[in-house]
Amino acid sequence: MAEFAGLTGLDPPQTRPRRYLWTDAYAVCNYLELFRRTGDAAYRDLALRLVDQVHHTLGRHRDDDSRTGWISGLPEEEGEAHPTRGGLRIGKPLPERRLDEPFDERLEWERDGQYYHYLTKWMHALSRVGRITADATYTRWAVELARAAHAAFTYTPTPGGRKRMYWKMSIDLSRPLVPAMGQHDPLDGLVTYSELAMAVGEAGLTAEIADLARICRDGSLVTDDPLGIGGLLFDAGRMAQLIDQGGFACEDLLAPVLDAALAGLAAFTRGGTLRHSAEYRLAFRELGLSIGLRGTGELVRHLRERPGLSGRANALIRYLPLADAIERFWMDNTNQKVGTWTGHREINMVMLATSLAPGEYLAV
Repeated sequence: MAEFAGLTGLDPPQTRPRRYLWTDAYAVCNYLELFRRTGDAAYRDLALRLVDQVHHTLGRHRDDDSRTGWISGLPEEEGEAHPTRGGLRIGKPLPERRLDEPFDERLEWERDGQYYHYLTKWMHALSRVGRITADATYTRWAVELARAAHAAFTYTPTPGGRKRMYWKMSIDLSRPLVPAMGQHDPLDGLVTYSELAMAVGEAGLTAEIADLARICRDGSLVTDDPLGIGGLLFDAGRMAQLIDQGGFACEDLLAPVLDAALAGLAAFTRGGTLRHSAEYRLAFRELGLSIGLRGTGELVRHLRERPGLSGRANALIRYLPLADAIERFWMDNTNQKVGTWTGHREINMVMLATSLAPGEYLAV
């Protein structure tokens, strides 16, 4: 995490730091975990400085954009007080697609905009900062981000129809860039909104939670993508914690989420990806799985206390050795020299750190 701080302009601070919302959300939690374990306030301060850099970089228009200031359109002083009210940019290298540009799937992966599943990660990171610092400002920013994201990303295709979600929006949240819905976006949102509602009281995000609960009941959650499976386990772990705290209204969703994760784990292990050499593997996707598996200890305890879910606890335990295998493989310096590692160096190193010390990331 010290190396990451230097590489991206966090420490020592640079005037134009390199910020990327997904990676930075994990990094905030990592610094909080280091602070919790060591008591060294320098780690807490790195987390707070990273939050500030993200808001002043990804909450504002790009240097190569004709627009300036906060992407929310708020005046400077108000934008400082509400830096998440317009959402946050992804941090991709290329500017977003213009209205007159044709869609190019390959290029779109490198273009800026806003991803809902990145925003939920940042909401979670802000929530953890609020808990650790006992400063309600961070939780308020998370709630403001949730409301802005929900209003922009959800829509009703036909009058009286069921709500859907866009996968990618423009920087100013005015138009969809990729109209398809992310498979797990509604679930991520539902669990994260519920986490925030626990912090701000029952009235917080009630309508938004109800929207996403309805969307979650449509479609399949099963995936053989290790990052997606890890996300399901992360959400299941948070659901269990929230249920224990009386803060999750959709307890019946836990079983189908677990079943989807178990089906995905079975498919992933049959596929034999972990037998391949590093050149044919993507570390951050595998590390997403190992992070999710690292949270199964408390999840298993929760499941074993509920007769209808206890069988799933035993099924999950069988897959725990995968986390050790993934971590050992990517901690090998030889494997960190291949292009699949170096091409995604920062996200890989941060997610490996999360897998090794996941406490704050996995908590609610």
